[in-house]
Amino acid sequence: MTNFETHANLPAMNQVTATQPKYCLTTFGCQMNKNDSERIARILAGLGFTSTDDEHQADLLLFNTCSVRQSAEERIYGKMEDVMRMKEKNPKLIVGITGCMAGRDKDGAMRKKVPAADLFFPTHEMTKLPKWISELRPDLVNSDDFEADYLKIAPLRVPSVQAFVTIQTGCNKFCTYCVVPYARGLEQNRLVKDVIDEVRELAAHGVIEITLLGQTVNSFKAKDPESFSPSNPYKDGFAALLWELNQINGLERIHWTAPHPNSMTDEVIDALTLPKQVNYLHLPVQAGSSEVLRRMNRKYTREKFLEVIEKVKAKRPEIALGTDIIVGFPGETAEQFEETVSLYEACDFDISYTAQYSPRSGTLGVKLFPDDVTKEEKRRRWDVLQKQMEQTTLRRNKTYIGKTVSVLVERVEAGFASGLSREMKLVRFKTTDASLIGKIVPVAIKIVQEWQLMGDMVS
Repeated sequence: MTNFETHANLPAMNQVTATQPKYCLTTFGCQMNKNDSERIARILAGLGFTSTDDEHQADLLLFNTCSVRQSAEERIYGKMEDVMRMKEKNPKLIVGITGCMAGRDKDGAMRKKVPAADLFFPTHEMTKLPKWISELRPDLVNSDDFEADYLKIAPLRVPSVQAFVTIQTGCNKFCTYCVVPYARGLEQNRLVKDVIDEVRELAAHGVIEITLLGQTVNSFKAKDPESFSPSNPYKDGFAALLWELNQINGLERIHWTAPHPNSMTDEVIDALTLPKQVNYLHLPVQAGSSEVLRRMNRKYTREKFLEVIEKVKAKRPEIALGTDIIVGFPGETAEQFEETVSLYEACDFDISYTAQYSPRSGTLGVKLFPDDVTKEEKRRRWDVLQKQMEQTTLRRNKTYIGKTVSVLVERVEAGFASGLSREMKLVRFKTTDASLIGKIVPVAIKIVQEWQLMGDMVS
């Protein structure tokens, strides 16, 4: 999933008054972290807090952290120096750290590095925030009653026609490079009924595009299969959920990330043809060498992955494909890296999010394999794949010239509208009509670049 950093500027549940306490919530990481932050915002709004993006105005500073890369954790450590200075000026300031970084700190070593933090807790313990805040600052809290299961907390979202919907958290795969099972625990799937109810509620309030979130989202298992319609044609739990969501009136687009190749069953692949499914699949491969995949504990081979891609293209020939790749995994030889390059060519990906391997404490990879690929060689391999991606993306984008794509307009500024097509490609066209924001419009493509398509709206 794509990584980002953002300050929450979420709507409060109550009208803001001069005496309302304020919180500033900064989110690092992926879309799931953002969705978790929306749940935290709901809890705080229920306590009478209102959001601010000015850290110096806040009574409560919260950092929802990512732990996928060492650099993400270093940013938190660096930020704590500024926080210490803020606490010197405002001793009553409450500072909290949550997310994957706190979730995987089993021995307390990370906690010791952030003495400025009053609260340091894994994501699922966000439900205890009312209790903790009332203990630290009883003057700030007007309630301590809240839902015990954090996944049942309705996210407090900024008004939009797009929404993230978490259907699963945690992971059972234990890839040797990954911290997720340690940070988020084992896989937990939400009730089908709860997911359907949430999406229906979103659609009733104008949401037309949802993105389903899970660590291996297509391994979703229905804990309440009786919630599926009798007419549902699928037996696979995830495919069946997709079918149910396709029946919801008002919803126009369904996207999901990030699936695992081993859970791309024939029924899930068939569900790619459902009418509201976007014309894009992001399927992480991580490496093109079966031997590297074995050391990564991905539990599939190069041949198996290529077979899945072949089935996907047979079912939906025009689909755009994305992936994740790690270069410089321990023991990866030059020849094994070339297998990744050739796999990229064979799959003809539209985009890849390529990362240079970084060892993560506590993972099996650190315990089993020495980090023996130099930084310089990791960078070289990253550059090779980046160049490959840019060439492939431009070539594939040229096939859109003369075609009309449907675009969900996200912004209108400086005389141009922009948004994503069903292929998840950025599209721009000339207009000053801000009323188009949040609408899906047809755009005839005339010019393409690596990272955007440009054209004219079709009336």
